[in-house]
Amino acid sequence: MDHDPQSASDAWGGLEALPGHPLMWVLILSELVVFGAFLLTFSAARIGDPAGFANDQLHLDRVMGGINTLVLLTSGLFAVFAVRAIKKDAVLQCRVWLAGTAVLGIVFLIVKLIEYGTKIDAGIGLETSTFFTLYYLITGFHALHVVMGLGVLGVVAIWPNLTNIETGTAFWHMIDMVWVLVFPVIYLLR
Repeated sequence: MDHDPQSASDAWGGLEALPGHPLMWVLILSELVVFGAFLLTFSAARIGDPAGFANDQLHLDRVMGGINTLVLLTSGLFAVFAVRAIKKDAVLQCRVWLAGTAVLGIVFLIVKLIEYGTKIDAGIGLETSTFFTLYYLITGFHALHVVMGLGVLGVVAIWPNLTNIETGTAFWHMIDMVWVLVFPVIYLLR
């Protein structure tokens, strides 16, 4: 039986042209749809209660959110350096950049936990208001993705080839991109 490379390539509908494994791009696209739905829901709820959302937003720490934005953007840059290193067959250097990416991911989680702790100490929980229900759900779902991303980075660091590194860093860049949308929508827009 002849294997037609064109038909195999057509199976992914053009996703095979993207870096990494095409299946990761299916996951990334589906995750972007989910996060998009969360942010649309948040925006619609804000329209329904602009004063309540504006008041609740005052309880957020924009500095912590901004620090986390810088942390994730820097981690994304480190992920780019990991891809560049593996393209040069510099496996150790690639692993060092992946480790740096992961350390910054852990820093993000620590900052987020501190932020959550401050809210909880102030008596602000999941059921305080619609704003905080959505805040905890969206940022918690994102934090869960950071944890999953750390696992993905660990796996690709064990088996560092170009496809694996591109696949893992593509997922990490999705995490960065989502936060770049979550931060202004939840913390900044009024």
